[in-house]
Amino acid sequence: MFTQHGNEDVRRLVAQYPLAWVLSEAAPITTATMLPMLGQYDEDGRLTGLLGHMSRRRPLYELLSAKPQAHFLFTGPQGYVSPEHSGRRNWGPTWNYAALRIEAEVRFDEALTETAVARLVETCEAGRKEPWRAPELGERYDAMLGAIIGFEARVTTIDATFKLAQDEDDAVLRQLVEAHPDEAMRSWVRALNRDRLR
Repeated sequence: MFTQHGNEDVRRLVAQYPLAWVLSEAAPITTATMLPMLGQYDEDGRLTGLLGHMSRRRPLYELLSAKPQAHFLFTGPQGYVSPEHSGRRNWGPTWNYAALRIEAEVRFDEALTETAVARLVETCEAGRKEPWRAPELGERYDAMLGAIIGFEARVTTIDATFKLAQDEDDAVLRQLVEAHPDEAMRSWVRALNRDRLR
């Protein structure tokens, strides 16, 4: 039940919560790094890749250069759900959340560095009155580009959990959508139960 999702759910989670833990299969967890990632999709909207960049000084860069299998862990909306939100005192509290666990083959490429930075900046600056652009750093921009490297990660496995009230009866589901104090959580509960809330 909680593993049922659509391509649009995965895309939305990566877009709204792009900061992922990146880990090497071959290394201790202490080398894990948090990086903002951008999704790449096929014509059907299926996640096929991730685009990012990292510092060349990170141990993870050396590890993934030697063995390019990586795990990307995304955490989406999450929060405590009280019986108060369900409208029933005999209802047990729970924790709702969404998460993606992705396995991918990483390919570092200097030619991707500027593209990865520009796309991330454009995505994060979208909608601002005067969007910032990386070249505004002047000479520091070239120095920064030399210290990082772009990469693509070809997705090989996606394991998703969207635990967002799909197991609740209709009355509790509607109450949660109305009463939970976190608007992001309410939005995700609505999205994952769209057929039942029409």
